[in-house]
Formats: sequence, C-alpha cells, structure tokens
Amino acid sequence: MSGGTSASVPVGLQPDRPSPAKPARRRRPGWAPYVLLAPSVVYLVVFFVVPLLQGLRLAFTGEGGQWGLATVHQLLDDPGFWSSVGNTLIMLALILPVQLVLALAMSLLVNAKLRGSGFWFYVYMLPLGLSDLTSGIIWYSVFTQQGWLNSVLQDLGIINHPYIWLSYQNQLLIIATIVVAEAWRSTSIIVIILVGGLQAIPREYSEAADVFSASPWQKLWHITLPLLRPTLRTALILRTVLAFEVFATVIALAGSSLSVLATKANLAYTQYQEPHLAAAYGILIMLLSLLTTALFLMMLPVRTEQDS
Repeated sequence: MSGGTSASVPVGLQPDRPSPAKPARRRRPGWAPYVLLAPSVVYLVVFFVVPLLQGLRLAFTGEGGQWGLATVHQLLDDPGFWSSVGNTLIMLALILPVQLVLALAMSLLVNAKLRGSGFWFYVYMLPLGLSDLTSGIIWYSVFTQQGWLNSVLQDLGIINHPYIWLSYQNQLLIIATIVVAEAWRSTSIIVIILVGGLQAIPREYSEAADVFSASPWQKLWHITLPLLRPTLRTALILRTVLAFEVFATVIALAGSSLSVLATKANLAYTQYQEPHLAAAYGILIMLLSLLTTALFLMMLPVRTEQDS
C-alpha cells in the first residue's frame, strides 16, 4: 500500500450516519379554541348583529312593510333634525379637544410617578363609578339658578344676582355645561388608555433624550406624542363614539330645550311611537361614528418600522 492512499475501513465498521430529522407534525388545536370563542361570538350575534339587522330593516321599510327610502325622507323632514345634527357636531368638536388635553395632562402626571401620583390616579377614577344620569343631576345642581356655582360667585362678589346658566335662549351655553359635565365624568376613560400607552413606551428613548439635554417639551413633542399615536387614536375613536351617544347628561341638564341625535331617537321611539324613525336615527348615529373613525384612521396613521 502506498503511503499517499488512506486505508479503507471495512463496511461493517463504518460509523452510522445520522438519519435526516423528520419534520415535527403540527398538533391540531382541536375544538378548544372554538369553544372558548363561542361565548364572544354568541354575544356579538345576539347583541350586535341581530339588532343591527333589525335596525336596518326598520330604517328602510315603511309602515306597511314595503322597502324604500320613505323613512329617510321622514328623517330629513323631521322638525329639529338639522339643529340636532348641528348641536351634536358642536358638542363633539368641544368635547374632544377638552378631554384630550385634560386626559393627557392627567396621564402624564400619573406616569411621572411623583409623590402622591397614585392617589390622584384613584381620584381621577372616581367619576367612573357614577352613571350618566347621576352625573347630569350632580351638575344640574351646580348650574341651576340657586345652585352651587351661583352661590360661590355671589359670595365672591363677582355677580350680584344669580345667573341663568341653563337658559333655553342660549343653546351654546347649555352645550358648554354639557361639555363640562361630560369632561368630568368620562375623561377618566381616556386617562386609563393613555396611562397604559405611556407605560408601554420604553424608557431608553427618554434616557437617550436626557443624554442630548432635551427639554421636557422636546421629549413630549418629539418622543412621547409620536410613540403615543396608536393609543391616542384608540382614545379618540372611543370618545367620539361615546360622544355621539350622549343622552342622559343632555336630558338632565337641558331637558327638552336642547336636542341632539340621541335624544331625537329616544323621542321618536317613546313619545311619537315611531320605531322606523327611531331606527333611522340610530343608523345615522352609527354611520357618523364609522365616518369619524375612518377619518381618525387616515389622519393618525400608525407607522410600522421593519428591520432591514
């Protein structure tokens, strides 16, 4: 045998070669996920899909059951329809910025984790324990002619006689009182959402800004708000949908002197006994909510960064 040739190993003494690994079979989840999802699906079908279909049927059928746009024409010709649309949009335009600024300031205070910030968080949550009607009655006792606000202003010498805050002759002032009551009652919902979004922002961004000596305003404008955009969008959509449905607070503070879309729908069903017209108001509220939701989704897009 030549030195340059390696000795051959007998066939029986060759080491066993590892067989190629077989791909693991995916285990089927079975029926467990479907069983867990079944209660949610049943809830959505019973309390959302079925009422929606019934509302659409009522809104686009007449008294005789024939399909058409007779109810839509009745809606447009309904006395006070356009004023209720205007009042609803004005109230929405005032509620959103007021509550967003308040909720952002309150959530930043809680997230700063200063001494006593946890106590203030629980204070912010107290109005959530009250119903809409209870909140409206509380603020009615504040804004009524012999209420707390006039008493304080008279004691301070700012006014000489009680001021009528809830006069039917001043619609904008009544809307302003409703905005104040709604801001007190439901700002806490937005605070909860924003606090969760702030706590999800990694602290590395703030620490990097401190390295470059960024001011608190610069960190808020260039770091916090851009990273908080998805949370802000969710909060705005939720608050917009709830603003279109404001009912009990309006009834408690304004009574019949101010009409919004929700109160018009209630009057059409309870007082005028016209379920078709009430359903048309409900469908209109839903369409306006979907339209504003689409606007927020387009105006506040969420940028997803992908690793290259």
